[in-house]
Amino acid sequence: MEKDQAKHLGAFIKEQRRLAELSVRRLAEMAGVSNPYLSQIERGLRRPSAEILQQIAKALEISSETLYVQAGILDAERSPEPSDVEAAIRRATELSGEQKGALLGVYRSFLAVDESNREQIGER
Repeated sequence: MEKDQAKHLGAFIKEQRRLAELSVRRLAEMAGVSNPYLSQIERGLRRPSAEILQQIAKALEISSETLYVQAGILDAERSPEPSDVEAAIRRATELSGEQKGALLGVYRSFLAVDESNREQIGER
């Protein structure tokens, strides 16, 4: 990962953390990494492994693939763009963190049902 890419990844993680209304300390705790290490990642000083990116993605409730693309581990063409709907929900300042989580859960469940229906139709 190049230095510029590390800074870009760090800025992306920081923005996602802010949208999720999490402190550095809280996200570090949720992701199972140290507070200083996460801070260094956000500032582009550290290059996290794919495993650490997966832990951060899980804590942020975003896809691992999204962070892999940001980190240059996965080609952007192979991974779908983050959902505009999910981004809008995360940015909604009038909603609490709990409300955002509930809406994201409902939205994702609809997507899963739709994908399941498409697979069933394709099998026939």
